[in-house]
Amino acid sequence: MKDSTFPALLQNLFELLHAHRPAFRQERSFVRAIGLVMGELFSFARHTVTQGLLALGLTDGDWSAWYRLFSRARYDEERLSACLLAETLAHAPEDQPYVIGTDGVQVPRSSRKMPGTSWLKAPRTAPFRPGIHRAQRFVNGSWLLPMQSGFSRAIPLCFLPAFPEKAVRPAGLAACKEWEAGLQFVGWVRSELDKSGRAQQLLLYLADGAYDQVEVWKRLPERVVMAVRTAKNRALWELPEPYSGKGRRRKYGQQVLNPQEWLHQSDGWKRCRVPVRGRVRELTYRIEGPFLRKSAPDRPVFLIVQKGNTWISGKKEPKRKRREPCYYLVSAFQQSGQWALPLPEELILAWLWQRWELEVAHRELKSGLGLGEKQCWNARSAITSVQWSAWVYAILLLAGYRTWGLFDGPKPPGKWWPGAQRWSLSTLWRAFRQAMWHTPEFRACWSTSSNNWIKKEAWMSGLWNSVAGSTRI
Repeated sequence: MKDSTFPALLQNLFELLHAHRPAFRQERSFVRAIGLVMGELFSFARHTVTQGLLALGLTDGDWSAWYRLFSRARYDEERLSACLLAETLAHAPEDQPYVIGTDGVQVPRSSRKMPGTSWLKAPRTAPFRPGIHRAQRFVNGSWLLPMQSGFSRAIPLCFLPAFPEKAVRPAGLAACKEWEAGLQFVGWVRSELDKSGRAQQLLLYLADGAYDQVEVWKRLPERVVMAVRTAKNRALWELPEPYSGKGRRRKYGQQVLNPQEWLHQSDGWKRCRVPVRGRVRELTYRIEGPFLRKSAPDRPVFLIVQKGNTWISGKKEPKRKRREPCYYLVSAFQQSGQWALPLPEELILAWLWQRWELEVAHRELKSGLGLGEKQCWNARSAITSVQWSAWVYAILLLAGYRTWGLFDGPKPPGKWWPGAQRWSLSTLWRAFRQAMWHTPEFRACWSTSSNNWIKKEAWMSGLWNSVAGSTRI
């Protein structure tokens, strides 16, 4: 039941937390989890467990029970993800595709003995001279909010470990490639949707070129549409001719042009206008197929070739910018005995642009929520602490979406900046803190200084003198 005296943002947050109670084995573990979520909101320094406990005022006492939330099996990570997915179904209409995406993310580490670490390609080095660094590799499996005016958000459902063969792997944890973790996530989402009574709802899966693997196409679950970026020289074949009954049945037809060679064709191009994050993109594209990939003759695909374009940016120093052509493969579905696209062309093109929201989530997780900053180093907590940060980020975003939608968040406090169309993570944090400060229970724990600046100056001078006097003792 809604409490009119309680801020709606906090009401939605605590309802989401209560919905995840089945993932925790004991009530006290669940209460500690709520406390750590509050600690994340009020941590102004690094987002470590220690800083979260200091934000809660737990400066004395034994902290080991809080750390055991990650080092011991105090909660079920898979059950936690299942509860989160169940909460997203209220915002995903059954007559529209449930859109998900996967992308690899690295958590930089400095230790060579920490579980999950290995030498990986460093993303901060120049493309013409790549380097390596020590890091853990995870796969972010996210649900994308329903698109509105070209805007969406990626809410992480799972953060799956994808440690390579040479990584320092805990006992019992097998090596996993990035596309294998992504395929595991897709199968899990499809299974959860079936359990929730949504067996007929289509699942749209967005991924980058790392997931354009033959094994992914061969093992893709039913009722899943995969739209993945592909290489410009990808070899494709036509469908074979109907079997005549003589000789060996052919699996492939004639080889067709590779994706980049379609750019030289003068006819067959289409144009459309797609809204993308407040702007309208003029796209020139063509769709060819159905085609077949090598070693996957039972999975026909369509090829989408999107032309690049150039434009002038900047007023004082105009510069010519260019967007390179893009190539995508999309699963083909059979309709009335013919292979066809399962969704409208404009809808697929619009969702392909939204895959960048996963990169936005990675940036906010690392720079805002301190992904990987918790001091948890044993075989279990080195993984669960990273997954925990992703879960906290997800429920905070979902609470904000339930309260404001995508656009109706509070305006920034500064008068010189009108704010963007979509509220940011900083705006969400500021709103959580303001909502908490205005509750009677929290207000009793703190008091503000006077609005009179003359009194404030005297008060701050007295505070400074007391601090300076205590340091001289």
